[in-house]
Amino acid sequence: MQDLKNTKASVSTVTVNRNEFDDKTENIYEAISIVAKRGIQINSEIKKELLEKLEEFATYSDSLEEVFENKEQIEVSKFYEKLPKPHALAVQEWLEDKIYYRNTEKDA
Repeated sequence: MQDLKNTKASVSTVTVNRNEFDDKTENIYEAISIVAKRGIQINSEIKKELLEKLEEFATYSDSLEEVFENKEQIEVSKFYEKLPKPHALAVQEWLEDKIYYRNTEKDA
C-alpha cells in the first residue's frame, strides 16, 4: 500500500491535460479504463485498511440500544475522510508512471 500521508494527489477536482493523460496509450478510453481499474484497487485497499484499524478499537455489547463513541475510531475515520479520493490517487499514479499495464490484444 502506498503512503497516503505523503501523496501528491489533489483532494479536490483538478483538470488534467488530455494529451498528457493519454500519451502512454495513445487512446483516451484505454487510459481511462486503466486508471479506473487502479482506482477500484486503491479503494479496496483503503477500505480493507480502514476496517482493520477500526476493528482494533471495536467494543462489543449485548445491548443494541447502547452506542459507544470511541474517540480513536472517530479520529481514524476523520483521517480517512480527509484523504484524496481513490480515483485522484490513481490519476496521480498514472501521471507519475507508477501503474504497470499491458494490452493483451497487442501482446498476442
